[in-house]
Amino acid sequence: MTETKSPAGPGVAPDVAALSFEEALAELERIVRGLEGGQLKLEEAITAYERGAALRRHCESKLAEAEARVAAIVERADGTLGLRDSR
Repeated sequence: MTETKSPAGPGVAPDVAALSFEEALAELERIVRGLEGGQLKLEEAITAYERGAALRRHCESKLAEAEARVAAIVERADGTLGLRDSR
């Protein structure tokens, strides 16, 4: 599987980059179950492993983005929420 640069970052296949976190995680779970089942031919297992690695990187990237967004949210003195100044 050839991986190219994508909006999700280097090393993430473009079709993987288009997936939501939930879609990528669900596909990754299916791949893991398939690999654990031991029923795949060697080449299929290698291809599945490569796809799984790309999906894992994508999920990690999406989680890091979410963590950064949550970390930027602050509670103001009046109890409302806002974004932390980027200064």
